[in-house]
Amino acid sequence: MAGSKRFRAAVIGGSGYGGAEMIRRLLLHPDVELCRVASVDFVGEPLSAAHPSLEGRSAILFEDLSPAAAAEGMDVVLLALPHKVTAAKVPEIVALPSVRVIDMSGDFRLRDAASYARSYGQPHPHPEMLGSFVYGLPELNREAIRGARLVSAPGCFATAIQLGLLPLARAGLLEGPIHVQGITGSSGSGVAPQATTHHPVRAGNLRAYRPLWHQHVPEVEESLTSAGARDLQLRFVPVSAPLVRGILATAFVELPEEWTGERLDALFRTAYAGEPFVRVPARRLPEVAAVSGSNFAEVGVAAGPVWRGRRTVTVISAIDNLVKGGAGQAIQDMNLALGLDERASLEDPGPWPP
Repeated sequence: MAGSKRFRAAVIGGSGYGGAEMIRRLLLHPDVELCRVASVDFVGEPLSAAHPSLEGRSAILFEDLSPAAAAEGMDVVLLALPHKVTAAKVPEIVALPSVRVIDMSGDFRLRDAASYARSYGQPHPHPEMLGSFVYGLPELNREAIRGARLVSAPGCFATAIQLGLLPLARAGLLEGPIHVQGITGSSGSGVAPQATTHHPVRAGNLRAYRPLWHQHVPEVEESLTSAGARDLQLRFVPVSAPLVRGILATAFVELPEEWTGERLDALFRTAYAGEPFVRVPARRLPEVAAVSGSNFAEVGVAAGPVWRGRRTVTVISAIDNLVKGGAGQAIQDMNLALGLDERASLEDPGPWPP
C-alpha cells in the first residue's frame, strides 16, 4: 500500500531495459516504495509509454530532473544510466548525505583511473571518487555491502564469469591466464537500435566482438584477485547470440590432476551452499533457459582429461543479463544496503518455457 513502506526510492535513467527491470522489481517490493523515475525520454508520460508491461501498474510519470532533484527526499537512488554519463552526475547525489546510491554503470566499479581510461576510452571525470563505492557482488562482498552508502553493481559478463570462477579463486586454484568465452543476448546492448542488434541480422547469427579487450575484464581481474587469485590474466571473447536475455560463460582452467570431477563438484557445492541466488544443478549443466527472467545464477564444473600432470577443467555459468547481471543484482545490493532481506522482490524463478 502506497505510503506505508519503510523506504523511498528513485530511479534515474528509467526508460531503458535495465530501468524497466528495476522499476518492475521496485513496484513489487514489500519495503521500498518507488516514488520517482527520471529520464530525458518520455517526459510527462506514464511508465507504460516505455515499458508496455507496466500498463496500469503505477501512476508515476517520467520526469526530466537533475540528479539532486530526483534524489531529494529519497532514502535510495538507483542509477540506470549509461557508462560515462553516470560519473558526471554522481557527485551531485553524493552531496546529499542521507541518500544511498546503487549504480548499475561501469563508472565506479574500478579503483584505478588509468584502468578506467583504457576500458572506457576516456579519462574519469572524478578519479578521486574511484574506490569510494563497494563492489556489489553479494557472493563476494556481502558484509561490505550491508549498510553501505555507495554500491556499484557488477557488469553482466563480469557477474557470470566471477560466479563461475570465485570458488577456484578462494581455494587458491586460480593463477595466470584464464580463457573464457561469454555468449550474450541482445538486450545487453541497450534499448537504442544498432546495426549489430538489428533483428534480421542477429536472429540467425553468432558474432564475436571486442575479443580480448572487453571493458569488464579489469573488474573481473580486480575482484577475483581480492578473492585469492594470483597473477590473474583474463583472456575473454564475448559473442552476441540470437537471444533477447541471458549469458552463458564458459571458462577453461588447468588444475593439478588430483582435482577430479567429484572433488570439484564438492568444492562448488560447498562454496554456494548458503547462497540464495546461486544454484549448482545436480543432473545437468547450467543453461540460460533455466535462469531467464530471474535473479538466479547457475554454475557447473566438468573435469576433463589429464595431460602432463594437469587436468583441463571447464566451468560453465548462466545468468539473465538484465536481472542477476543488472537490475536484479542492483535490487539485491539495495536490500543489503538498507538492512532488508536480500531476497525481497527477487525470488520468482522466471517463466518456463522462457
